[in-house]
Amino acid sequence: MDATQPQKTQETPEPSEGRRPHRVVVLALTGLLPFELGMPHRIFGRAKDPAGRPLYEILTCGLAPGAVRTDADFAIHVEHGPELLGTADTVVVPASHELGPVHERGALTDELAAALAHIRPGTRLVSICTGGYVLAAAGYLDGRRATTHWAYAEHFQRLFPAVRVDANVLYTDDGDVLTSAGVAAGIDLCLHIVRRDHGAAVANDVARRTVVPPHRDGGQAQFIARPVPKPQVASTTAARAWVLDRLHEPLRLSDLARQEAMSVRTFTRRFREESGISPGEWITGQRVERARQLLEQTDLPMEQVARETGFGTAQSLRKHVQAALGVSPTAYRRTFKATAPAPGSPTSPDGPSDDAGSVH
Repeated sequence: MDATQPQKTQETPEPSEGRRPHRVVVLALTGLLPFELGMPHRIFGRAKDPAGRPLYEILTCGLAPGAVRTDADFAIHVEHGPELLGTADTVVVPASHELGPVHERGALTDELAAALAHIRPGTRLVSICTGGYVLAAAGYLDGRRATTHWAYAEHFQRLFPAVRVDANVLYTDDGDVLTSAGVAAGIDLCLHIVRRDHGAAVANDVARRTVVPPHRDGGQAQFIARPVPKPQVASTTAARAWVLDRLHEPLRLSDLARQEAMSVRTFTRRFREESGISPGEWITGQRVERARQLLEQTDLPMEQVARETGFGTAQSLRKHVQAALGVSPTAYRRTFKATAPAPGSPTSPDGPSDDAGSVH
C-alpha cells in the first residue's frame, strides 16, 4: 500500500457534547528519546475542531507508574500504568535506546507483553523510529509494510523476516498500523494521521502552529548515505521553486535545467542526488499534492482541478490520483472535503492538456 493511501481509514468521531475526543496513549519505555515522546503531544494536542475543541486527548503511560529513564540526563514521571493502553483509540510507541531483548532477539519481555495485552482489538497502532521493534516483536507488523530509521533497517529486516521493510520512505500507512522512520519523520507521520482523520485544513493549521512543513509525502526518500553536495555545486532549489508556480503548465526537463544553467543530463543527475527521485516523479507528486488541496478545499469541477494541476483532463487526473492515493478524486473529496472552501480558493485559467513532451 502507498504510504499516503487513505484506505482503511479508522473513523474518528467529531467531538460533541457528551462525547470524548479520540484518545491517543503514548507508551513511554525506559531509554526513550524525549523529543520523540513529545511529538504526539505537540502535534495531536494542537488539532482543534471549528469551535476550538480538541480533537484528540493525549495521555502517557509506562510499564508502571513512576519515573522513566530517558536517553538524556533526566527522567520523566509517568502517572499512568499499562492499563491505560486498554482505553486507547490510538497507541503510539516512540523510540527507545534500551529495548533489550526486543532489539537483540525480537522477543518481548514478560512485562512488555503483559502491557501490550491491554490493547483492544481494532486499536490503531503507531511507531516512531525504533518503536517499530516493539510492534514487530508483538507480531503486529507480520505481513505488513513498515519502516524504521535507515540505520536500523537491515537489522530490523533480519530480526523480523515476516515484515516487509521499506527503508526508503519517511513513513508507511497500512490503515490501522502506521510506522515512521527516525526523528523528524515522526512529526510527518503525526501530521499525516491528523490529515487522514480530519483533512488538510486541520493538519495545515497544526503545522503552522508548530512551524513545520504541512506535508511531506510518506514515500519521500530518507536521503540515505548520500554525501552532502560540495559547496561550489549548485542545487536544484531554484528550479523546484519555479515549477511550483507553474504546475498548471506543460513542464519540460529542458526548461527546468535552464533555471539552473545546467544541461538536461547534469540537472537530472543532480536532482536525483538531492531528492532521491527523478524530476518527473517529483513533479507528478507535487501535482497530486496540489490536487489534494483543491479537492479538499474547493468545489471546483474535476476538469478544472485537472487543468489547475497540469494533468489536463479529468481522466488523467483520475489516473494519477488513483495511482498515488488508491482512491478516485471523487472518493477522496467525499472523504476529506473541508466544511467550507478555503478563503481565496483559486480559480482556474484555461490550462493546456497533457503533452507528450511534458515531464510526468
